[in-house]
Amino acid sequence: MAEDSGMAAGTALDRTAPSLSLMYSGSVLTGLGTMLLGPILPLLAHRWGLTDAQGGTLLLAQFCGAFVGGVTVTPKLRRDLLLGFAAAGFGLLGFALAPGLWPACAAIAIGGAGIGRTITVTNVIAGRRFAASRGNALMRLNFVWSFGAMLSPILAALLTPRFALEFLLEVFAFLFLFCALAQALQTRGLASESVVSSTSERVKTEGMATSAFLFFCGVMVLYGGLETCLSGWLTTFALRYGQTGGGNSLALSQYTFVLLLMGLTGGRAVASFILTKMHDATLQRVGLGLAAVFTAALATAHSAGAIAVFAVLLGLSLSPVFPATFSIFIGRGPSERQAGLMIAASAIGAAALPWLMGVVSTRANSLQVALALPFAAAIGILVMSLSERRPASISSEASGV
Repeated sequence: MAEDSGMAAGTALDRTAPSLSLMYSGSVLTGLGTMLLGPILPLLAHRWGLTDAQGGTLLLAQFCGAFVGGVTVTPKLRRDLLLGFAAAGFGLLGFALAPGLWPACAAIAIGGAGIGRTITVTNVIAGRRFAASRGNALMRLNFVWSFGAMLSPILAALLTPRFALEFLLEVFAFLFLFCALAQALQTRGLASESVVSSTSERVKTEGMATSAFLFFCGVMVLYGGLETCLSGWLTTFALRYGQTGGGNSLALSQYTFVLLLMGLTGGRAVASFILTKMHDATLQRVGLGLAAVFTAALATAHSAGAIAVFAVLLGLSLSPVFPATFSIFIGRGPSERQAGLMIAASAIGAAALPWLMGVVSTRANSLQVALALPFAAAIGILVMSLSERRPASISSEASGV
């Protein structure tokens, strides 16, 4: 992401669209939307009689849409943000009204594209606008996103027993459309800004070698799949293997998902501090090793309490993997295009691996067996990390990024 050319430019952007409140509101909504399917997948499976493979198709459609939305962002950021809000709203409205699986897949793909575009554009705008404190600004923005993601299963557990799912999805869709309207009003009469680098950054880096770039893209594909397999299927897993009986079993399963997100969010708050004290690759490998162990342990859990404990431990173990990986990546001096594509690569794994997990579960008639996929993903990233050799000239720099 690029910075503005000076204080005057930053001041001008501060009084233009989107407002800070709209950016934060959009981040909460996109956090909610990203984690939407996991908590409600059991309801959709019951309504439409879906197999696990068909449920995984919904996750595939959502994250394929998110990938397309993220990689098609243009320099016209205000317009793209408006389009992102609108696509998310109309896609979710279509999802709420969908009569079956395939119309729902088409609608959630559109909604996912809008959410992916909104997330990308909001982060680019924040990086430009708050050039002097870009790291803190992006950290706050992504903390708000994490808060929204954590709200998703909480609200699902509280509201789905009391209101029809269609109504809740329609309200959610209209919140996105309201943001689109607010963005349209704020940008009325304003030109679409493009990303402009500061004078000191006008000389672009050549970027890392293709082989190294593809290596990191591969890591992100596996990581996106690992995290989404666990977040997308945990509610269903807890309902199926940790059922305590009674009418609140679905709500209890949804709260298990909350524990995973609490561990992930809280752990990431601590990981940024730990990265200043520990080598990034070491922290990454510790997290991946623990994630593999806890995923295997989750597959053997047969009570709600055990599943809840492993959900928290998995969140904590996964929390440092992305920041540590991104620290190593930035230390290699990638070009801006390479950085954007590397992040977008995670959506490929987020789309494919949860779908494949549903297929394996259906074939094996066991979601416990299907946990072999996220386990294998964690081991795969760990092996890649152990086999990677960083140039000595940047090894010390990467750990401090």
